[in-house]
Amino acid sequence: MPAVTVRVATGLDADEAFDRVRRFERYPELTTAVQEVDLEPADSDGSVLSRWTVHFRNGLLRWTERDSFVPETRTVVFEQVKGDFAVFTGTWRVVPAGTGSEVTFDSAFDLGIPTLASILDPVAKSALRSNILLILQGLLGDARELDTEDEAKVGGRA
Repeated sequence: MPAVTVRVATGLDADEAFDRVRRFERYPELTTAVQEVDLEPADSDGSVLSRWTVHFRNGLLRWTERDSFVPETRTVVFEQVKGDFAVFTGTWRVVPAGTGSEVTFDSAFDLGIPTLASILDPVAKSALRSNILLILQGLLGDARELDTEDEAKVGGRA
């Protein structure tokens, strides 16, 4: 299954960055990549259903996902429950890094068209990566994508 990981550094502290990441309802006002996000009231376990409409190349992708928020680890876990993907799951994680934080988006997806996967999957990966970067730049303002060398420095592993 194709996977996409995007990591960015920001000058925002981890709590502020997590607060911005978890406020999905603000995504359409902060980036043109997201057309609409509708949230249902939280369930008793704190999870929410969110309905997304996102620009994808020359069209729109739509799906509904269940989002679970874990403030103690600054993590959001999501899984599509219906929509245009056959499978779409992943996490958003925010960790302190230096005087700011690092935000990581990890996902796996399946478009559900095995005969065209070799053609569509690379296009979908590129579009998803681009959209996530646009979202993070809109949310955080100063998001800078990390490459492998930067990740080691920002994460304190150098």
